[in-house]
Amino acid sequence: MPPRSSAPAYLTRLEVRNLATIEALELELHGGFSAFTGETGAGKSIIVDALGLLLGSRGHADLIRSGADELLVTGFWGEDVVSRRLSHQGRGSARVDGEVVALRELAEVSQTRLTIHWQHSAQSLLSAANQRVLLDNLLPTELAEYHAAYRQWQDALARLERLKTSERDRARQLDLLRFQVNELSEAALQEGEEEPLRAELLRLSNVEAIASGAAGALELLSDGEISAAGLVAEALRALSGPARYDEASAQLQTELSAALDSLQAVSGELRSLAEDRAPDPEAIAQLESRLTLIGKLQTKYGPTLADVLNFHADAEQELAALEADEQDAGTLEADVQALHDMARQVGLTLRAARQSAASPLAEELLAVIRELGMPHARLEFELRPLTVPGPHGLDEVSLRFTANPGEQLGDLADTASGGELSRVMLAISTVLGAGTPSVVFDEVDAGIGGAAAKAVADQLSRLAATRQVLVVTHLAQIAARADWHFKVEKAVEGGRTVSRVRLLSPHERLEEIARMLSGNTSEAALTHARELLEAAPTAKPMPDKKKSKASVSAS
Repeated sequence: MPPRSSAPAYLTRLEVRNLATIEALELELHGGFSAFTGETGAGKSIIVDALGLLLGSRGHADLIRSGADELLVTGFWGEDVVSRRLSHQGRGSARVDGEVVALRELAEVSQTRLTIHWQHSAQSLLSAANQRVLLDNLLPTELAEYHAAYRQWQDALARLERLKTSERDRARQLDLLRFQVNELSEAALQEGEEEPLRAELLRLSNVEAIASGAAGALELLSDGEISAAGLVAEALRALSGPARYDEASAQLQTELSAALDSLQAVSGELRSLAEDRAPDPEAIAQLESRLTLIGKLQTKYGPTLADVLNFHADAEQELAALEADEQDAGTLEADVQALHDMARQVGLTLRAARQSAASPLAEELLAVIRELGMPHARLEFELRPLTVPGPHGLDEVSLRFTANPGEQLGDLADTASGGELSRVMLAISTVLGAGTPSVVFDEVDAGIGGAAAKAVADQLSRLAATRQVLVVTHLAQIAARADWHFKVEKAVEGGRTVSRVRLLSPHERLEEIARMLSGNTSEAALTHARELLEAAPTAKPMPDKKKSKASVSAS
């Protein structure tokens, strides 16, 4: 379900109820670069975990806050709303704009708007398929042409394989399909015909009761010595005199006249029903026979009439394909070879395009990766030829990498640490652009500092120029670059731990940066923090704190 045109592209609000140790969280979010900081254990990643549920990540009862029956996460993109609910009973529900949807549909909607880079999500880079996609996203035309040629070859090959099955099996299948198609064609079923047939059968089976009721109503309405129609006619005559002198009486006389006309019309219809007392055994038998046929076909091909009609259409299509296979057997092998050659030719064009795009892309990625604290890194795309054309080309594409000087290039799985993978993912997001309006990074700064931390901050800031970027970080260099700085903190109130998420004022932000730098707010730490903030580009104006404060109660 696409977002409404009036809805902001980025996540504007997040609400969380009873997630893990969270009791309630209501968080207003903004475009640009938002940083979330706090001491270890404060729960900085609660936002990431909640958004992960909206993306369809696995939910289980252990996530529900102790003492609560269920958890609820709701994300707002302006007026567009998505939500996910989980309960202890194992039941859950997902909604998009208030409509209940499957979890898969919720994930599809959210994945067009939001991307999360956990440290472990960078593991997706270890997939050869995902590495290939990095390159192929630059070649949509060549890839589409290859996919079309490959599908044509595979379809013809599948037809040929069907022809190579035993003649007896194919003949048996043809006989069965012809019988089924003939049986269903002769039945000439119509969509939605079952309920009207049942209604008509019910009417014909009770025609005497219907006629008797109509006769009784007719007696009261017009045929009895004292009837409704007679009484209304008397009332009309009674008003004929006053109507000559009084406008209200004349109006009432007109209304009574209309009522009498209606009563006479109803009487005519009741008379027809009352006179139709004789059952029609032939019509009843026809209806029963038709419904019996429908029931028989539903048992064989159903269970519903719609299922029977779908089966009929599928059987006709399969029969036509088998009959076409018999007719085309003489030329199909030559067609398969020709289509194979065409797929290979188009595949060679795709290979050349990949080779042309691989080196510039690798160099562009490498320039960013080296800025991110890996000055000796090397990276390249490798194309290894397949023995036969595959679904995605003539080659297996992989990303080869090393972060250390003097080391051979190897698969990412063998050569990159978790932190290195996260920074490679950050480089990819910056160079190729994130595919969604909102991007979340959780602890992307793990294991780095100094110049590398500044470089990561620069890249995140650059990405935030065109995206909403939410970053959970423990580095002051990154937090200082944010347009919006939120702090996650917790305290004990009434014997329970309460965690809060606050948008910091300029003074609070200065103190938080100082704490992140030195663990305290000494004058020296504050001076260092002030220098770091002043060196960063000017942040967006702070909104009203009352509108931006959120609180979380946790056990």
